[in-house]
Amino acid sequence: MSFEKEDEVVLHDKHSEYDGEAGTITQVMETMFGEATYTVSFEDGQETGVPEDALEPVESEE
Repeated sequence: MSFEKEDEVVLHDKHSEYDGEAGTITQVMETMFGEATYTVSFEDGQETGVPEDALEPVESEE
């Protein structure tokens, strides 16, 4: 699953201080290998270079 700018996601990276937090994708960058990495903004900062497999969509409450 790929994500787009403004998508709400949850980060899963045990090495990040934002592990388990929800944030918003603010930038999508394509690597020279054709894979996307993301910049995710959180309430108190941001994480850059996040691979797709470290993200999951926020579950809507509908």
